[in-house]
Amino acid sequence: MGISFFTFECIAYLVDVYRGAPATTNLLRFAAYKLFFAKLISGPITRYHNVASQLKNLAFPTTATIAEGLWLIARGAFKKAILADNLGVFVNLCFSNLQRASTTDLWLAIFAYGLQLYLDFSGYVDIARGTALLFGIVLPENFDFPYFATNIADFWRRWHMTLGDWLRNYIYFPLGGSRKGLVHTYINLMAVMLIAGIWHGAALGFVVWGGLHGTALVIHRLVDSISDRSPLCKGFWQNPLGIFIAWLFTQSMVFTSWVWFRLPNLEDFSLVIRHLWGYGGDIQFVQKIYLETLHLIQFQVALLLLIIVAAMGINYFCERQLKLQFNWHIKLLFVPISLYAVWLLAPEAALSYIYFDFLILNNNTKNQPFLFSHSMLSLTLLVNSSPLIFSANPN
Repeated sequence: MGISFFTFECIAYLVDVYRGAPATTNLLRFAAYKLFFAKLISGPITRYHNVASQLKNLAFPTTATIAEGLWLIARGAFKKAILADNLGVFVNLCFSNLQRASTTDLWLAIFAYGLQLYLDFSGYVDIARGTALLFGIVLPENFDFPYFATNIADFWRRWHMTLGDWLRNYIYFPLGGSRKGLVHTYINLMAVMLIAGIWHGAALGFVVWGGLHGTALVIHRLVDSISDRSPLCKGFWQNPLGIFIAWLFTQSMVFTSWVWFRLPNLEDFSLVIRHLWGYGGDIQFVQKIYLETLHLIQFQVALLLLIIVAAMGINYFCERQLKLQFNWHIKLLFVPISLYAVWLLAPEAALSYIYFDFLILNNNTKNQPFLFSHSMLSLTLLVNSSPLIFSANPN
């Protein structure tokens, strides 16, 4: 568990030292950075020199810092246990009954899965960052309202930000970035996103997901290039209608591509695609899934999804537009309320974190190529580079 994040941080450290950053001679401090439990399993991905400077100047956290840490833990638990897990119940029921689910059911499930994935992973990161704050360590943010991005490049600056930063600094820029003309830029973007897809798993669906995002980045860069030469086009994308259309296209692509994450098998995905328009489904599905299991109807499920989006929109407007933040006294007040709500409203059968599905070593044969490649990469990296890790001279 966590081997991919462990490996990425090792690569980042070695490359930083190769580029001239000072190598550490303190084994204990390096081990404390690498094995810090709060970030070990699923990040956020950190760089050694950022954490090392904090380890050198550790101090007991202030009252405001403790309140912020507890608030992040409570907020993350709320996102995960109440929102993501309850959405996950509906998503699992729909995607486990693809033959019976209607077009409406599948669209609701796709939308719900996109929200579940974000709330699940960002909830985990909130808990990790809050836990680290209680130890006096500040971990980087990993999400910045990605579902409000109006283009795919901006989405990747907001989604899993530490992974995006890693991909840019250690793959995209070394490949040449955008310095060698548009064609090379397109090739580099596609290569980076294919690698990002393979990193999540060896199944074909992850490769296709990476290819879709790579293609979207290429199209965005091409549209940007055309708009720069056309004042009319540039003006259109900057007016409210153009911004809305750009947001709609971006998020439609993002949400539909998440289906490859949930159903990386080509047969299952093709079944979903065939049923996305005009498929009536099984009439008993509504009775069994909605009424008997969820005790809701389709309209109520759709309304709950819209309420979650509206709450995210209000939060985005308050934080980004109005620059409003709760003070630590209010945050501390919400901690027991949030945790009590989790105790009351979380599903009885708690779901595992979604990203753990990509990281856990298990006996599932379909994951063996992915796990074997990560294991061999880690062992090769650590064995071959061990003299460099603790060398005072990076050369």
